[in-house]
Amino acid sequence: MISSRDIFGIEPVRTVRRLAALLLAAPLAACVLLQGPQLALGQTEAELVAQLGAPTGRYAMPNGNQRLEWATGPFGRHTWMVDLGPDGRSVWFAQVLERSYLARFAARAQGMDTQQLLRELGRPAEKQPNGWGGGQTWSWRYVTNDCLWWQVSIDKDGKVTGAGEGIDPMCDVNDNRGLF
Repeated sequence: MISSRDIFGIEPVRTVRRLAALLLAAPLAACVLLQGPQLALGQTEAELVAQLGAPTGRYAMPNGNQRLEWATGPFGRHTWMVDLGPDGRSVWFAQVLERSYLARFAARAQGMDTQQLLRELGRPAEKQPNGWGGGQTWSWRYVTNDCLWWQVSIDKDGKVTGAGEGIDPMCDVNDNRGLF
C-alpha cells in the first residue's frame, strides 16, 4: 500500500502542524518589528549598537552629551535619537519622525542653523535648492497614513525659516493621461 509519506516524502499531519505554527508566529513577529527597538535609559553605546547597528550620525550636544542617530531614510519613516551622558549611558531617546515630536520641533525651529537641525531630526531624505532666492528645502518621510513628508526651509545663510508638512513626491504619480 502506498502512503502519502511515500508520495510526498513528508508526513502530512506534521507538515500541517508546522505550517499552522508558522502562521500563528508570523503576526507576533510582525508586532515585534512594528513596535520598534526596545530602548531604555541607562543603556551603553555597545548595547545600543548590538540592537540597532552602527549609528548613522553622531552629534555633540551643547550640554556635553553625545547624540547618536539611527536613520532609516531616505524611504524609511523612523529616525531614533539617543543621548549618551558623560558616563556613556543613555539619558534620553526618541523616535523623532512622528507628528507630536515634529509639532514641538516646528514651534522652536525658527532661526536654527543646519547643525542644530541635524541634531534634532537627523539626516534628511532629500535636500533641494530653493531656486533664485537661495537656500534649501530639507525633507523627511515620517510616520503618517497620509502621503506627506516633513519639510524644513533653510535660507541662504543656513538658518531655518519655516517647517511643516508637504506632499511626498513619491505619491504624486504621473499617469500620463494628459489631464493637466
